[in-house]
Amino acid sequence: MTPSGSEEPGATDALPSWWRPLLDRVATSEAADFTRLRVPENGGRAAAVLILLGEGADGVPGPDVLLLQRAADMRNHAGQPAFPGGAADPGDSGPVATALREASEEVGLDPGSVEVLATLPPLWIPVSRFVVRPVLGWWRAPHPVHVRQPAEVARVDRIPVAELVDPANRIRVRHPSGYVGAAFRVRGMLVWGFTAGVLATLLDLAGWAGPWPEDAEPVALPITGDRPVP
Repeated sequence: MTPSGSEEPGATDALPSWWRPLLDRVATSEAADFTRLRVPENGGRAAAVLILLGEGADGVPGPDVLLLQRAADMRNHAGQPAFPGGAADPGDSGPVATALREASEEVGLDPGSVEVLATLPPLWIPVSRFVVRPVLGWWRAPHPVHVRQPAEVARVDRIPVAELVDPANRIRVRHPSGYVGAAFRVRGMLVWGFTAGVLATLLDLAGWAGPWPEDAEPVALPITGDRPVP
């Protein structure tokens, strides 16, 4: 993990107390903590996502995370919930710039409202051939966000962590390829794949997650392409 941003000494003192365990753990995290897939030697297209943690969404105490749902007719990841983000542009100075630019374009996020705290290791998404750098940020000045690119984004929501760790919302899914992974059912969305895997790891690193159900069979995903069929 490579820290990012221009954080001054003592700048994190004003963060909510729930941040510290997560930052301490991600400081030594590796790609293998998030995925078993290795970035191929010939690489792929550079991309970044913004994992934006705020506090108190909808009056629910504690942290929350900003998620969007991709439009249903996209070529890749159609209809899937995801973090804001996308492919790097030539003018981007790095993954932080990519993540903040994409979030601004997709949901109207003001980059000035975000304090970037860390950049996670590069992660491989074979479906889109992206090498993704997740950028971890504190939403210190939350503001209303909305869909700005209907061709790519169907909805946007702040999901309280309390809903993600609720055992009633945590399941495992099985892709027709045989892949079995973590998933969440929250607010009418099925969060699975890359986004769910990163979320599940971060919840564990922060000490927020309880045990996953071990006796339940994984739920089979009926898939068209890489998209779950409702």
